[in-house]
Amino acid sequence: MRVKICGITNPEQGLAIAQMGADTLGFICVPASKRYRPLSQFAPIIQQLPPTTAKIGVFANTTSSEICQAVNQAKFTGVQLHGDETPTFCQQLRQNLPPEIEIIKALRIQTAADLQIADTYAKVTDTLLLDAYHPQHLGGTGKQLDWTALKEFRPPIPWFLAGGLTPDNIVEALSTVKPDGIDLSSGVEISPGDKDLTKVSRLFANLKLAQII
Repeated sequence: MRVKICGITNPEQGLAIAQMGADTLGFICVPASKRYRPLSQFAPIIQQLPPTTAKIGVFANTTSSEICQAVNQAKFTGVQLHGDETPTFCQQLRQNLPPEIEIIKALRIQTAADLQIADTYAKVTDTLLLDAYHPQHLGGTGKQLDWTALKEFRPPIPWFLAGGLTPDNIVEALSTVKPDGIDLSSGVEISPGDKDLTKVSRLFANLKLAQII
């Protein structure tokens, strides 16, 4: 079970969260987000992280060239596409990035019909992420997905469950849904970008207690 904590902005918090057990950290490269920071501020965080920690740059409706430049500058090990990127865009990006760079496509689920496009993206990306739909915000809203609608969701590639997950509901969520990883942001925060290490610690304690990790 991969554990991704997204919206990292602070070097001390990033390192502490990785040491607690998060194998994947997300860095927001979307200027409209409250968790956005310039690439220059992510570099010192990424440099101190363990080599085994995946460092994911999160983008939305950005050009392929800008993403490739950001990966090179910040030394991301993967990118997450959280906008309206098409399968064709994903395929082109795959061709432009080194093969070892993970491409995650986030799908904002509003209705069950939205799940039908997962297979199309599965052909051109490495990993999927299911997040709750919000009309004004792309992610990190705390809005929860309908877990029961995802009981039978089995895409052909690994996927993350996101959307309103917290240390208190994570065991219930994973008793209903069977993702390959989980992604939390607002559910382990004091305020946007300021992580609550007590909540992160409780998240891992609950996952271990339930023998999920």
